Amino acid sequence: MPDDSEIQRVLAIVAHPDDVDFSAAGTIALWTDAGIEVTYCIVTDGDAGGRDESMPRPEMAQVRRAEQAAAAKHVGVHDLRWLGYPDGRVEPSLALRRDLARVIRQVKPDRVLSSSPERNYQRIGASHPDHRAVGSAALDAVYPDARNPFAFPELLAGEGLAPWTVREVWLAASPAAGHFVDVTSTFPRKVAALRAHESQTGHMEGLEDFLRGWLTRAATQGGLPEGSLAEAFQVLDTG
Repeated sequence: MPDDSEIQRVLAIVAHPDDVDFSAAGTIALWTDAGIEVTYCIVTDGDAGGRDESMPRPEMAQVRRAEQAAAAKHVGVHDLRWLGYPDGRVEPSLALRRDLARVIRQVKPDRVLSSSPERNYQRIGASHPDHRAVGSAALDAVYPDARNPFAFPELLAGEGLAPWTVREVWLAASPAAGHFVDVTSTFPRKVAALRAHESQTGHMEGLEDFLRGWLTRAATQGGLPEGSLAEAFQVLDTG
């Protein structure tokens, strides 16, 4: 696994606004602090989220885009790409693979962060169908689509986007997680990022305690010192 000093660019591919913050905001803050450029690719606008049933769904999409932009600033991310797929109806289609391969070729990341395509029976909330669909499409876009000049030839011939090989993929919420990042120092920024998603977390009075308990369990699983907080990933060599 490459050291962070060898990584220049990271692309996070997630289904909804707030997915990246729940799964990896602490880690991302460490990356940006180290000078790594991080880009978010968010497949849906999260228009099926929130708790206000009277809010029109297009308005909710605008709210969630703004919340994600605010959350990203807390962890040093300013480049957000939106694909506009319908929330709750994402499939790992050829169209999505092409759209993700396009973004990969544009950003040229050394590392891609996404969600696990596998269902995690210990954390059913993390295994939303959109999460699994995006994780599956992201892996297919990494290999073989983004690196293969003959996959979606219109990307090269029509848009001038040369093939790109991603060195590694980090999967969040994986039942096979084996890499644990100590985010004790960046935990306050993770909390701040998630609080920026007011439409999703505004009702959660115990948000910080919930996160602390969740990350403490991950740190214990990863063998980190007592009092540590960690985010967990499955890391794949895709170079």
